Amino acid sequence: MDDKVNYPLVGGFVLLLGALLVAGVLWLAAGLGGRQAVDAYQAVIEESVAGLNVDAPVKYMGVDVGKVARIEIDPLNSEQVRLHFLVKRGTPIKQDSVAVLKAQGLTGIAYIEISGGSAGSPPLLAGADGVAPTIPFKPSLSARLENVLSNVLGNVDRVSDNLNEVFGADNQAALKSSLADIATLARALAGQQAAISAGIADAAKTARLTARAGEQLGPTLARIESSAQAVERMAEVAGQASQRAGAAADAAATSVQQVGSETLPDLARLMAELNQLSASLRHLSEQTTVNPSSLLLGNPAPTPGPGESPP
Repeated sequence: MDDKVNYPLVGGFVLLLGALLVAGVLWLAAGLGGRQAVDAYQAVIEESVAGLNVDAPVKYMGVDVGKVARIEIDPLNSEQVRLHFLVKRGTPIKQDSVAVLKAQGLTGIAYIEISGGSAGSPPLLAGADGVAPTIPFKPSLSARLENVLSNVLGNVDRVSDNLNEVFGADNQAALKSSLADIATLARALAGQQAAISAGIADAAKTARLTARAGEQLGPTLARIESSAQAVERMAEVAGQASQRAGAAADAAATSVQQVGSETLPDLARLMAELNQLSASLRHLSEQTTVNPSSLLLGNPAPTPGPGESPP
């Protein structure tokens, strides 16, 4: 039996095994069969990203879908941090999706969680300029707690300041004076306890009398109401009588006006004729008195004037 070792063959086998091992490692490192297509996204955050490193996982509702590619301070605003992601193509990143910074358990290792994205929302795509689309960022739980605690501490400080102002030296002196006045008033009231009790008893008696008067006031009000109704009816009757008197006065005035317009002209003519008759009788009486024969002979002839001959 030939026990001589074939060293070239063994060396070739070892080299071949090493090459296969290196190829396997590279294959596994490349992602079990090749690189998977990814899409670039970015987000702008206004809080500390302590604990978040490059290659930190990016999860979509808890599922690993990518990693953080780059972390940098926003060149346009130094108060913001710009994060760049690489997310597996096909991940449903919608326009209403939001990203939030989270920490894993007690380790404090930070990662990015993407959530949201309603079914009807269109996908978030890159623009025509090729710039990676920006996912809106929501403040993390720690940031929200920090804001809440800051607000609470601010309110506590304001309350403390207000209390210090309320209980200042001047207000303390005023409070002591008020307490002293209250004590004095309490002692005075204690000294007048009997008078106060008597006053309360009188007030109760007055209340009972008032209630009784109220009970008796009801019938009186009823009688007053009945009297008022009677007066109202009398007023209505008087009004109707007044209307009838007015109508009668109008009728009388119409009659007087009619008599005046029809009778007065005839009466005036009669009076004129009586005046003429009275004047004639008075002339006849004077003429008879002067010359009684004139009743038989008539009036004497008038005396002729100068240069006239008798008739």
